[in-house]
Amino acid sequence: MSNAPRICKPNLTYHLVSRCIECRNVMREASIKELLIKVLCMAQEKYSFEIVHYTIMDTHFHFIFRSVDEGETVSRIMQFIKSQLARRYNKKMNRTGPFWNERFSDFIIELSENPVFYFLWLMWYIAYNSVRSGHVRDPRNYAYSAINAYLDRDYVSPVKITLHSYFLKLGETFEVRVKQFLYFEELYRKRLYCGI
Repeated sequence: MSNAPRICKPNLTYHLVSRCIECRNVMREASIKELLIKVLCMAQEKYSFEIVHYTIMDTHFHFIFRSVDEGETVSRIMQFIKSQLARRYNKKMNRTGPFWNERFSDFIIELSENPVFYFLWLMWYIAYNSVRSGHVRDPRNYAYSAINAYLDRDYVSPVKITLHSYFLKLGETFEVRVKQFLYFEELYRKRLYCGI
């Protein structure tokens, strides 16, 4: 057995989902969502990878990560994020026991039939979690999502967001990209694609 570090295949985009224990809303409080944001920042300092998008809900989260050259595996990064949040949550709440329901689920976007379309539609699917759950009427108003990084050039995210190349290829300027990106919001809103 080799002691060499496990390196993930670079330039792959992962949709990652994990649910809280028994799908309970243990991340309902803003302070817990902010704690997860802090842990995401810690992961960015510790490991080489890109955060493309995220939405943190009361019972689960969605992340879109992109692997990079010489970066760590998604499994290692997720293990760090989930264990750090669980430890901090248990300490804050003076409790013991599991925080997460399962390991996590992941899907490599580049393996989909049409990766560009899938990615752009998925971005809105993830963002609209906050609307479907009744938190907000417009995903742009939800504080625990990175969708505004793709809509507002001046948006300052609490987590470093790397705009995905699929978004960047939508046009020559940020304004043109946003206009094209909004087309996929309409597709989502009209439910014209049901591949997820």
